[in-house]
Amino acid sequence: MKAIAFIFARGGSKGLPQKNIKLLDGKPLIKYSIEVALSSVDIERVFVSTDDIAIATVARESGAEVIMRPNELATDTSPEWLSWRHAIEYVQKAYGNFDLFVSLPATSPLRDEADVRSAIAALINQDADVCISITPANRSPYFNMVKQKNDGTVELVNIPESGVYRRQDAPEVFDITTVVYTAKPNFILNNNALFEGKVTSVLIPKERAVDIDDIYDFMLAEAIVKEKNKHAGK
Repeated sequence: MKAIAFIFARGGSKGLPQKNIKLLDGKPLIKYSIEVALSSVDIERVFVSTDDIAIATVARESGAEVIMRPNELATDTSPEWLSWRHAIEYVQKAYGNFDLFVSLPATSPLRDEADVRSAIAALINQDADVCISITPANRSPYFNMVKQKNDGTVELVNIPESGVYRRQDAPEVFDITTVVYTAKPNFILNNNALFEGKVTSVLIPKERAVDIDDIYDFMLAEAIVKEKNKHAGK
């Protein structure tokens, strides 16, 4: 099956300015995702969708092809789903149809090629519309997550009928990570959200599931990368 990888990287990050090309242990952040995509035997082409010239330059230098994204799809309020559609339509028009859409966000630099391969396999083997990546959650809405009520008191986000008094008794829950998304292109083109279809998942260990949103996430990811490189003798 023909799989195409996409990396969606806006230039207007406010939490961590220009984070997509910020040097992580000496390498532009986006390059980690590009390198994993290029090393995957399952992926035929690698595209970076961006509105930013600097990001486009780094992407090309790193071996990816570039899709320049319209400004209206690169604002703080633009749904990424529409950028996914734009990229799919661009590739279909320029290169023809393909079977599998793979999104590898630049903000997850710790993934490896096996994570990508597992997500592709899960989508195919379970005949799903979408495969998301998940990791064990630190907190549970059934046990230690609360919401405020109008009177100022708090209650559990979800209250099981039988009652939950220990974490061990709570249903297992997971965080969605940005490590990898795989989907059927036609599903994205004809629907408006991930969970409108049949969704499966792959489990990612916490050490590869860091999602960089701010400087603290960045520092954590860099510490993990440096430790990993030290043990690898790099």
